[in-house]
Amino acid sequence: MLKKLRLGISAKLFIAIFSTCMLILFLMHWVVRLSFEQGFIDYIKRGNEQRISLLSDALAEQYQQHNNNWAFLRKDDRLVFRMLRSFEQNPDANNPFPPHGWRTMFWVLDPQHNVIVGPHSAPPTDGPRHAIKTENGEVAGWVVSTPVERLTRSADINFDLQQRHTSWIIVALATLLAALVTWLLSRGLLAPVKRLVQGTHQLSAGNFASRVTVSSQDELGRLAQDFNRLAGTLEKNEHMRRAFMADISHELRTPLAILRGELEALQDGVRKLTPASILSLQSEVATLTKLVEDLHQLSLSDEGALAYRKKNIDLVALLEMTTGAFRDRFSSQQIRLEMYLPASAPLFGDPDRLFQLLTNLLENSLRYSDAGGQLRIRLSPAASGWLLSFDDTPPGVSDPHLQQIFQRFFRSEASRSRASGGSGLGLAICQNIVEAHDGKISAAHSDLGGLRIEVHFPG
Repeated sequence: MLKKLRLGISAKLFIAIFSTCMLILFLMHWVVRLSFEQGFIDYIKRGNEQRISLLSDALAEQYQQHNNNWAFLRKDDRLVFRMLRSFEQNPDANNPFPPHGWRTMFWVLDPQHNVIVGPHSAPPTDGPRHAIKTENGEVAGWVVSTPVERLTRSADINFDLQQRHTSWIIVALATLLAALVTWLLSRGLLAPVKRLVQGTHQLSAGNFASRVTVSSQDELGRLAQDFNRLAGTLEKNEHMRRAFMADISHELRTPLAILRGELEALQDGVRKLTPASILSLQSEVATLTKLVEDLHQLSLSDEGALAYRKKNIDLVALLEMTTGAFRDRFSSQQIRLEMYLPASAPLFGDPDRLFQLLTNLLENSLRYSDAGGQLRIRLSPAASGWLLSFDDTPPGVSDPHLQQIFQRFFRSEASRSRASGGSGLGLAICQNIVEAHDGKISAAHSDLGGLRIEVHFPG
């Protein structure tokens, strides 16, 4: 069984454009041929009518010179042809004679419609005719011709055949030109598409470094730009995924190694089972539990699986409630807490997720601020919403690290180390919560010497 022929997009585009060109070309050829033939026949008609008119005027003059009698013409019927030859040899400048030669038969009739000169057959009733009038308006006869409906003279037929032959040559040359232009056009139009197809195949095979050349600013050019952005995003996500897996394994390795070491020491009798050793084991288990919980929360926020039940709330009341739960811990670290809040700050959001956001930000400042420092919280109206800022005291974050603190597992090794107990996921969770509220979160240097976190909530 023959397989079904499958045409590529290049062949389909070529066939579509070439077929359209051929349809237009043959339609134009047919219209031009009809127009030429009809125009050529009309030209012959006008020439014959001009001859009939000239001949009738000349015969009228001869008729009057021979005493208004047609006897002279009946005796010499060749006189008419000599008159026509005389017209061709001596043309009138005001009335130039058309190309010589009659294309049709003609008759000269008397007033009673009797044939004086012409073929033996009866003159046609539907052919062109011209009256032979004397000076006083009397009709002395008629000059009648057969109607011109098709070409009959060999010279005219040969001329028409020559035009047909030339037109078909033009059609053949135009066909070759159309095929060449269509082929080049289809290749040129589909070159960006083929590059996109090849890039997509490489992308689907896992080569996220694949890029395509942007050669235009049209729709295909914008599609190529979007493809490159998509490939860049996938490449970035792949790097983040690998780094994420490496970070998770690294974060889990340390507490697990400590647990294993302490358990082996207890098992070998190196350490005794005391409340202090149990407390150390519980501390490492708590670290693992916190890390797993943060990972769970981050995965839920990444997938949008966190339930957001938004309603109208007062952000000021939420801030006062959250900071109230941290005041004792801040006091124990000798960190002064200052708040600058308006009377109220209406906001449409999820109070539970915003409480988690504020808790993470307070925990971050508490964990990474030196004792005897300060945390200043300020909430003020912005151009379109509310601006919430957290400014703490040293240690701060270096310039290169400011743009990385919202990445997962990121820590500034100099000051914000693992020894402080953080998992490096708190600010990443904060970013997801803020974005879920259509807000923006950013980091900068604080005028207190530490870190400044700004959260902008839309109104």
